[in-house]
Amino acid sequence: MKAFFNKYLHNSITLCVVLSFMINFIIEAVSRRSVLLCFDFITDSPMTFLYNTFLIFFTFSIAYLVKRRIFVYVMVSIFWLSIGITNGVILSYRTTPFTVTDLALLESVMSIIPNYLNTFQMVLVGVAALLVVLALTLVFFFMPKHKQKINYKKSVLGVLLLGLAMYGSTSLAINQNWVSTYFGNLGYAYRDYGFPYCFVNTWLNTGISSPNGYSEAAIKGIFTEEELEELNTIPVSAGGEERRPNVIMLQLESFFDPTLMEALSFSEDPVPNFRKLKENYSTGFLTVPSIGAGTANTEFEVLSGMRVRFFGPGEYPYKSVLKDKTCESIAYDLKRIGYGTHAIHNHRGAFYGRNKVFPNMGFDTFTSLEYMNNVTKTPKNWAKDRVLTDEILAALKSTVSEDLVYTISVQGHGQYPDMRLIEPKITMSGIQAESDAYAFEYYVQQIHEMDEFIGALTEALKAFDEDTVLVMYGDHLPSLNIKDSDLVNKTVYQTEYVIWDNFGLKKEDKNLYSYQLSAEVLNQIGIHDGVLTKFHQQHKEDPMYLSNLKALQYDMLYGKEYIYGGINPFATTDMKMGVKEIKVDRVVEVGKKLYIKGQNFTPFSKITIGDKVLDTIFLDPSVLGLLEEVKPEDVSKMKVSQVEKNNEILSTTE
Repeated sequence: MKAFFNKYLHNSITLCVVLSFMINFIIEAVSRRSVLLCFDFITDSPMTFLYNTFLIFFTFSIAYLVKRRIFVYVMVSIFWLSIGITNGVILSYRTTPFTVTDLALLESVMSIIPNYLNTFQMVLVGVAALLVVLALTLVFFFMPKHKQKINYKKSVLGVLLLGLAMYGSTSLAINQNWVSTYFGNLGYAYRDYGFPYCFVNTWLNTGISSPNGYSEAAIKGIFTEEELEELNTIPVSAGGEERRPNVIMLQLESFFDPTLMEALSFSEDPVPNFRKLKENYSTGFLTVPSIGAGTANTEFEVLSGMRVRFFGPGEYPYKSVLKDKTCESIAYDLKRIGYGTHAIHNHRGAFYGRNKVFPNMGFDTFTSLEYMNNVTKTPKNWAKDRVLTDEILAALKSTVSEDLVYTISVQGHGQYPDMRLIEPKITMSGIQAESDAYAFEYYVQQIHEMDEFIGALTEALKAFDEDTVLVMYGDHLPSLNIKDSDLVNKTVYQTEYVIWDNFGLKKEDKNLYSYQLSAEVLNQIGIHDGVLTKFHQQHKEDPMYLSNLKALQYDMLYGKEYIYGGINPFATTDMKMGVKEIKVDRVVEVGKKLYIKGQNFTPFSKITIGDKVLDTIFLDPSVLGLLEEVKPEDVSKMKVSQVEKNNEILSTTE
C-alpha cells in the first residue's frame, strides 16, 4: 500500500481526484441502495457523474490553503460521506431525499427520532458520531503537516481558478442537460442529477426568483380594473342574519383511500365513512407537492394559495421566509370579514416552528398537543386523531363569531413497522414481501381509525347548531414505496379531498391542486376576498396562470408589494396558545408538599418560576404537584407553563 501510494497517490491532486471519484460512487450507491444501479447511473449519465465528482473535488481545494492537508482531506471526506449516507438512511424511511432544509429542521427531527429508531439504533448512531469526532481529533493532532512552505498567492490563485472552472462546468452541465435548475420532482432530480449537485442546490437556490419584467404595471395588470377596485375595498363582516358558515379544514396525515391500489384487496372497506362522504359531497383528486413527507408544505399551499415549487428545491417556507414575514392566507382573509381563526394540531406546537409561524399567517389561537387531555397514542407513539373532535368543537364555541378552524392530524404518520405490532381488524392481500405487508397492514389499521374519527366528527357537527363546512384531505401519500403504476389514478402526487357541509351545498366534483383548495371552498360559500383567493377563483383558466401566480408570490414575499399598494397590510397576530384558559386558583400545602390547584392543566403543564421549569407531576386537569423544594419567598412567584418535550416554554399563566 505504501509503494502504491508513493507511486500513484503521492501527488495531492491525484489523491483528491481518486477520493472524489470514490466518495461520489459510494454516495450514489447508498442513495440507490445498489452498487449495480450506481454503475447504471454512471454508464447512462457519465457526464453527470463526472460533474458531481468535480464538484466534490472542488471542495478539497481548501486543503491547499493550510498545512494540515490530511486533516482537511479526512474532514471533507467525512462530510460528504456523512450527508450521503444520511440521504440513504432517510430514503429508507421516506421518499423525499435529504436537503439542506432538513438541517434547519434538525431540532424538530431530533424530537421524533424515537418514533423511527429503537434504543439500540440510537445508541449506534451516537457511538458512530463519537468515533467520527475522535478520528478527526486524532488526525488533527497526530497526522503530519505539509512540509513545504505554502505559497499563498499561488494557492489562492489556484482555488480561484478552480472556482471559475466550477462555475463554467456548471453552466456547461446545465446547457447540455447533464443537470437542471428545475426540480419538478425532488426525488427524481436526486436520482437523475446526482446527490452532490442537488444537495448543494437546496442550499444555494432558495426563495422565488424575480420574474422577467417585474413592475407595478405588470403585477396590477394581472387583474382587471374592477377586480383591483374590489381588492382595495375593505370587506364588511356579515353579522346578524347574514352570518356566514364556519370553515373547518382538516388535513389528514398520510391519508388516502387504499383501494386505489390496484393489486390490493381487503376483508372490509378501510375507509367507509370517507367513501360515503365522497358519494354525497363535493370531491376529487388533490395534487399535493410531496410524497411520504413534507406535511408543512401541503399545509402552506392550502393556507396561502401559493405554490411551493416556485420556491427553492426542498425548501420549507415555514423555515425560511415565514419566520419573520407575514403572508396572506385564508386566515387573514377570513379575519378581515369577522371570523375567529384557530389552528389545532395533535403534535408538538414547536414542530416546523408552527408556534412562531402561525402568528405570521393570521391565527388567533393555536391548540397543540401540549394543550390537550385524554390523548391516546398509536404503537409508534403518535397521538390518535379522535382527540381532535372535542378540540374542534371547543374552538368553534370559543367565539361568538364565525370561525376558521384549521386542523392538522398526525395519527397516520410513518414510520410503519416491518413486523406485526397489533392484531389487524382488516386483513389484506396483494403484497408479496412480508415486511412490506406488515407495514401496509399497520397503516391500514391507523387510517381505519382515522376514518372512524371522520365519522364521529361529522356526526358531532350535524348536531352543532351553526352552519359549517368541513374540508378533509390527505396531505400526501404514506412512505410505503408506492409507485405511479400501483395506483388507479397513476400518480403518487394525488390524494383526495371532500367538502362536507350541514346546510345543503351543491355537489361539485373536480380535481384540484392543493394551492387551489381554499379558494374553491370559499367560492362555494360565496366568499371572494383576498388577492390569491380572487386570482384562483377567476383566473385559473388564464394562459399565464402559473407564471402570474409566481409573479404574485414574488411580489408579496420578496418584492415591493405592488399588489398591496407598496405596504404589507398584514400584521403579526397576538396569537394565544390554546382556546381553553389555563388558570391558577391557589397554592396549597399538604404534608409539606406543595400543590397548585387550577383549571385546564394537561400532562405538559409544569410549575415554573421565571424561566426555570420545576419538577412537576400532573395529577389531573385541576391539580399539579411540585416534586422539589422551593424557598418560601418564591412560592408566590410560581406559575404554570405549558412546556413541550424539548423544554421550550410555549405559554405561561398570567
